[in-house]
Amino acid sequence: MPDYTYLVNDVIEACETDSQEFLNYIPKMVNRAEERLTRDLDDYGMITYTSVAVSNGNNQMTLPTGARSLHNINVVVNGSKINMLQRTDEFLNDYWPVATSTGIPKYYARLTDTLIRLAPTPTSTSDGEVVYVSRPTTLTSATNTNYFTDKCYDALFYGTMVEAMMFNKNFTTLPVFEGRYVAIVASLQNQARQTRRDDLQKSNITSDNTVGV
Repeated sequence: MPDYTYLVNDVIEACETDSQEFLNYIPKMVNRAEERLTRDLDDYGMITYTSVAVSNGNNQMTLPTGARSLHNINVVVNGSKINMLQRTDEFLNDYWPVATSTGIPKYYARLTDTLIRLAPTPTSTSDGEVVYVSRPTTLTSATNTNYFTDKCYDALFYGTMVEAMMFNKNFTTLPVFEGRYVAIVASLQNQARQTRRDDLQKSNITSDNTVGV
């Protein structure tokens, strides 16, 4: 199974250089490739579930550390899970203009990169859950594996090689690795789409069943 050490050696061999300056820069190359993959990929391996407390009378909530794009926010009221819908802050201003008035939250809106607003303002304290995209644990010599090494090593390798070509100012070969990265990410995105469909949706049947005709 590929890991960080395997990746570093893979990059060194592909670039055919092991100068100290190049070796010192590899962690930055890997970090940039990981950050790019976090933005480019859209699959369940990037999803994190975090339990939160929704406080009585407080219409704002701080998002968990590391939350990128949000998939879902829900609250549990009287034993039932309620999935809130994302709307704009302007919508919430029109829908629930009096923040001191309370009810069961139905909507949320992003206020800042780390803060959301709820509407109605919660009438009671309840448990909640935030489902969001987060970056996997950063690869280092101490943290040798993560989702990228386990499930999409090729994309990680070619993303790192793009950064290596930039470092080496090898702008002739750069498009080759960029093309490979783009192609592999596209295949991973297709795999993610397949994961979101059941067997009936995956079927290519487009005509009437003629069995027995």
